[in-house]
Amino acid sequence: MNFRREFFFFIFASFCLVFLSSCGSPYMGKNIYGAEEFVLDSYKIREGKFSILELEGKPVEEIPEEFLAEYEDTIHDGDILVISLYHPNRKDLTGTVQEISAQVGFPVLEGKIQLPDLGSVCVKGLTLSRAKDKIQKVYQKEIDDVEVFVGYKERKIRKVELAGLVATPCIPVDGKIRLFDILSIARVPPEANLFKSYIIRDGTPIAVDLFKLLKKGDMTQNIVMRGGDKVYIAEPHAATLMVMGEVNAQRVLPLPAGFVSLREALAAANGIPYTGDKSYIQIIRGNILKPKIYTLSWEHVIHLPNDSLLLMPGDIVYVASKPITEWNRFISQLLPSFTTVDVVGNSCRGLGAFVP
Repeated sequence: MNFRREFFFFIFASFCLVFLSSCGSPYMGKNIYGAEEFVLDSYKIREGKFSILELEGKPVEEIPEEFLAEYEDTIHDGDILVISLYHPNRKDLTGTVQEISAQVGFPVLEGKIQLPDLGSVCVKGLTLSRAKDKIQKVYQKEIDDVEVFVGYKERKIRKVELAGLVATPCIPVDGKIRLFDILSIARVPPEANLFKSYIIRDGTPIAVDLFKLLKKGDMTQNIVMRGGDKVYIAEPHAATLMVMGEVNAQRVLPLPAGFVSLREALAAANGIPYTGDKSYIQIIRGNILKPKIYTLSWEHVIHLPNDSLLLMPGDIVYVASKPITEWNRFISQLLPSFTTVDVVGNSCRGLGAFVP
């Protein structure tokens, strides 16, 4: 999917470059917006990942409150328990339970364990403390003054799986470990694209803004991790924009945060040369069938603050060329066949002009 998206982005950008370069002037058709609209949309971009997705037409739900709450670590299928009994007279029963615990333990199968003299007891979803209380109540219906102790012999590890730019493929969870801790243990590199990174729980993406969490310290994004969660950390170029037209170095820029200022993008392209028309700096946003195109000038770039002029993934920044630029290029294409003097001299004499 990433390849297809980047491929179509490249085709769209190439189309825009050919079209705009061929006409030698900024696009003046429909769907043109000015600096005021661009600033208003920049305020939305500044709010973070999910405001950007909303601008892209992909609204998402907020993080449910329960995702931020710690939970009790409970017994699951595949766990094996050790159980000890104490009773002053029933040495036969306590010895049998002790021997089973020492040799194989009590495996949890389909949520239940099998106990001597009692049969099956459901313990799935219980904490050790609650499982102990339940088993003791069941025994006390048959035997007075029995004491029960429950622990783990082996556990089916509940873990978070990680992929992408991480150093650790899986990390166990305990009902208390949070996303920030998981990412610290996984050693996420600073160049990772946090905007395109995501978390999956039960097959559904969770609306977490990793940039806000790691770079802004926003603990409202610090969810408690659960067994089976999947975390993917994207590479730097997973989200990009393009700077094209009359700039010193046309470039594809990675957006690890999901946004960058227009000023930074132009600086990354080594600025606008004298052939560029600084009164027509255009930002093309949206799909190829109905793009939203903003037109700004250099005055906006140098006077408005950075966070008022924000670009988002998929944007194309296009700087128009001055009208004289196209004439100069036309002349330069003729030079390999004719000398400059011949071209200019013959043309001027044909008009009756004197050429020294």
